[in-house]
Amino acid sequence: MNLVYFDNSATTKPHKEVIDEVANCMSEYFANPSSAHRLGVEAEKKMKSAREKVAAFIKAKPQEIIFTSGGSEANNMAVLGVVSKGDHIITTRIEHPSIIRLLQDMEKDSFDITYLDVDCDGIINLEQLENAMKENTKLISIMYVNNEVGAIQPIHEIVSIVRAKSKKAKVHIDAVQALGKLHINVRELGVDLLSLSAHKIHGPKGVGALYFKEGLRLRPLIAGGGQEFDLRSGTENLPGISGFGVAMGLLTQDFENKQAHVRKLKEHFINGLKDFERIRINSPLGEKHLDHILNVSFEGVRGEVMLHSLEDYSIYVSTGSACSAKKGAHKNYVLPAMGLSTAQAEGAIRFSFSYMNTIEEIDYTLDAIKKILPVLRRINK
Repeated sequence: MNLVYFDNSATTKPHKEVIDEVANCMSEYFANPSSAHRLGVEAEKKMKSAREKVAAFIKAKPQEIIFTSGGSEANNMAVLGVVSKGDHIITTRIEHPSIIRLLQDMEKDSFDITYLDVDCDGIINLEQLENAMKENTKLISIMYVNNEVGAIQPIHEIVSIVRAKSKKAKVHIDAVQALGKLHINVRELGVDLLSLSAHKIHGPKGVGALYFKEGLRLRPLIAGGGQEFDLRSGTENLPGISGFGVAMGLLTQDFENKQAHVRKLKEHFINGLKDFERIRINSPLGEKHLDHILNVSFEGVRGEVMLHSLEDYSIYVSTGSACSAKKGAHKNYVLPAMGLSTAQAEGAIRFSFSYMNTIEEIDYTLDAIKKILPVLRRINK
């Protein structure tokens, strides 16, 4: 087998239609969308079309979509756009680094931050959320789907609690890992802000979006020429934005069958892992976890050693968040928050699937693990 790519939660392979659209925009729609001449107007139409596609998929209005450089910027914009010094913010202990690290810095600067605990499945305690609400609570920022274990938070219940306890608190959802895997309807969810990213759905890198509910007053993150409704200035990345629109349009094609296929992949993988001893499934099948992510702890092996051993078989996986995987100071905080020991966290591998993956790739990977695991355990004794 030439290559097995099980790192789709880090990034996905762009669709050919997306690549073609990006290239076409760079070649034919190179004008600045803010320019008043005909070429600028044509470029602006391209951007408008993409905005409509993104909005339509999450059941938002086009004027509620701000294009960003990706999910991390959208997360930062959501937080910094609504809070002021002295405000209280609620989040969880297993958020993406773009939220956790931002809030840790803000905590040193007169912000009051509450970090909700999670159970062994990575799900928050709703009673703890309710008890954490204060008079000055301004923002609740919670990840829809965790990027390392695929834990799915009960967003409807979260929003209901917040609305019952406060009229001024806003709810932000990081939906980067949920996009393309779960149905997202911002009207039904009732959230105020929601972050998206293109490269998680076979779109281009360097482009994302922030949904902000109509009527919400948002502080601009980037000042300048007034682009993106005067909320995110700077000449727009039209090739990326238009490619994002194409990727969003492709999501609607055969959506349910794609999800069913991914579920079969995870089920087949978990069944195959039953033959192995001393392993722990950190993201089992079920409604609490996304089918696209399978996190497994291999006892007696360090995750990064397993990763590189699988790479020798042209199998590409991850040990955690790709945003911080190469940084020497990075330490997994998600799995310990779920109650895993240090050894279990250090031995964890994330296999993340796309509908493009196959059962044959799962079998090939299981065979490779059978060869690798005993050798690595003997070496590590």
